[in-house]
Amino acid sequence: MPRKNPRVEKADEKDLEVGKPKEWVAGMPGVYHSMQPALKHMGVGRTGKTLLGLNQKDGFDCMSCAWPDPGDRKRFEFCEQGAKAVTWEATPVVIASEFWAEHPVSELRQQPEYWLGMQGRLTEPVFKPAGEDYYRPVSWDEAFGIVGGKLKGLSSPDEAAFYTSGRTSNEAAFLYQLFVRAYGTNNLPDCSNMCHESSGWAMGQTIGIGKATISYDDFAKAQLIIIMGQNPGSNHPRMLTALEEAKKAGCEIVGVNPLPEAGLMRYKNPQKISGIVGRGTELADQYLQIRLGGDMALLQALSKRVLEAEAKNPGTVLDSEFLAEHCQGLDELKVHLAELDEETVLQATGLRSDEIDELAARYLKAERVIITWAMGITQHKKGVATIKEIINLLLLRGNMGKPGAGASPIRGHSNVQGDRTMGIWERMPPAFLDALGKEFDFDPPRDPGADSVETIRKMRDGGIKVFVALGGNFVSAISDTHAAEAAMENTDLTVQISTKLNRSHTVTGRAALILPTMGRTEIDMQASGPQFVSVEDTVCAVHASEGRVRPVAPNLLSEVAIVCRLARETVDGKTSADWSGFEKNYDLVREHISHVVAGCENYNDRIRQEGGFVLPNGPRDSRTFTTPTGKAMLTVNHLEHVERPPGTLILQSVRSHDQFNTTIYGYNDRYRGIKKGRDVVFVSPEDIAELGLSDGQFVDLHGVYEDNVERVMRKLRVVSYPTASGCAATYYPESNVLVPLDSVAEGSNTPASKAVIVRLEPSTP
Repeated sequence: MPRKNPRVEKADEKDLEVGKPKEWVAGMPGVYHSMQPALKHMGVGRTGKTLLGLNQKDGFDCMSCAWPDPGDRKRFEFCEQGAKAVTWEATPVVIASEFWAEHPVSELRQQPEYWLGMQGRLTEPVFKPAGEDYYRPVSWDEAFGIVGGKLKGLSSPDEAAFYTSGRTSNEAAFLYQLFVRAYGTNNLPDCSNMCHESSGWAMGQTIGIGKATISYDDFAKAQLIIIMGQNPGSNHPRMLTALEEAKKAGCEIVGVNPLPEAGLMRYKNPQKISGIVGRGTELADQYLQIRLGGDMALLQALSKRVLEAEAKNPGTVLDSEFLAEHCQGLDELKVHLAELDEETVLQATGLRSDEIDELAARYLKAERVIITWAMGITQHKKGVATIKEIINLLLLRGNMGKPGAGASPIRGHSNVQGDRTMGIWERMPPAFLDALGKEFDFDPPRDPGADSVETIRKMRDGGIKVFVALGGNFVSAISDTHAAEAAMENTDLTVQISTKLNRSHTVTGRAALILPTMGRTEIDMQASGPQFVSVEDTVCAVHASEGRVRPVAPNLLSEVAIVCRLARETVDGKTSADWSGFEKNYDLVREHISHVVAGCENYNDRIRQEGGFVLPNGPRDSRTFTTPTGKAMLTVNHLEHVERPPGTLILQSVRSHDQFNTTIYGYNDRYRGIKKGRDVVFVSPEDIAELGLSDGQFVDLHGVYEDNVERVMRKLRVVSYPTASGCAATYYPESNVLVPLDSVAEGSNTPASKAVIVRLEPSTP
């Protein structure tokens, strides 16, 4: 195995190339860009062992998105992004011990995310003492002693926060939340707080569950699929196969997105001859390039048209039987939407009335409708209210709890949904806490803990002194970058449990630890033999995941082992938990999960069934809704769209095709025509002219907020792009510097990263 860290070039503005955006995705280029990095960085043998086991029933779950697996799986059940994720994790390149003496933290902090990740896998614990600028290798015992000593020395358990990334397995997540609650706090921020928290809030309040109400097979049974605020071509490409199957079965597909994403237009399936030599499959029958923040107005306008159609032909449009038996709030919704002003809708959406009429006609014609969405909906001030409007529209015609119909939030990280099921939430309900306490003979804390945004506030103000992260890249992922960095630096100790370097290892507390962990691709051998873990996908299916290749270093610990040893060092004896036994045999963990987590009864037996099992889902399975009234709630939501002052644009953050979340795989975004760089801002030709700018000009983006704090992104190249008028886009996570910490979705506290008011000013040479 190679051990030398690769030489990595930085992207330079002079190298940036801008071409035409693509009009289709995948095909042979998708195959090439999947296999070329894998073969280059892993070699033939390691590539075969990993990619051929990816998403297979006897293999491991992709650490990328949470897209569900079909029942009839193909031999190559992975996409380009999944292949990149595996290559990134399973690389045999490791960071040597001498690296830490050669690179002070202050120097590492100046390196871009791509450079940090390319240095290779972490293989030994390292510690940066307070007042020093270098990490140094330490033993595992010393590392756990540092963490345990610091945690036991705090004045209150609430002076610590414990973050979780969505790549964490069910077993590790369950043990982590048990450890944290045994320690005495509910400070369990996680990546859900920054992505689909709005979905959970809205759906929990309206239908009693914050998860998708469909199965994988429902896509092929739908007559209409509306895709909102979502770019499957880059963020979850395997979804395109399901959309292709739906289209072949006669389904109509509508895309709603400010940017014309190639993945919603045409798909060339690389596993079919027609996808290699043919034109592929046209996906979107209609594409609405909506103005940022206009989705709520569009949905209200659609629901109003549905109600007007019913008024013209009573008893023929609404699902009256379903509404009468299962829903509440219809009369109030009718009164509210009757007052909706069409001109306000057109101003908010940037659409024409005939475009909305066309979508309404498609909705009225279809008997089975799925609405699916992602960050383009959730990360707005009115994100929760917008998702409630999605539920309103679905309920009006009974598109809930029947084949081919339902609500489908698409989780963008592998096990982010499973982590929440296992108890990773700062507000777990009393029933879960009661069961947890009974199972382990202790009284879990009951006061709500801090979410991600509140954790930054408390670290900033000195209320949280220790920050522990089980995976992820919190500093890069959270909004208001400078505020987040200052808050992190104000802590006494930061602990990162990671596979590879990222920016959060360079922005530390006064003291800092990095604890290296095994990846999902690797064989997990414990005292009782080889272990497997489990994950939950975006449609509530739970299945096993077992690594295929040897760990890159002999002394790596699994996430489960690290959590168990942290617990033994810190909370041993506070509960009846057998931490040593859990580390040796994960079946013991799953046995407790079956007693605590609703729907996970007989976990060990069911997880060993071929393909795993599916968690119960009331709205999907039986049209039952665990709301306070026992009925699905049609809700009244007051419209508020994003106002754009003269001379400004509304900015959204987007991912490049060469990244996953904050992980940067390279500097190309080939579907948008960008090569060798990320410092760009996409602006429509009309807005470029209106602002007196020119295509290719370099500008600074200034955030426009009432707090008068200067937030600036420097020297971005203007790229003329067919985005919605009045809107612009640039890459995440760099754009987080422009999002104030207090700019959040109402209710969910999710950063409002998709509606940032910016002023573009020419850069100073």
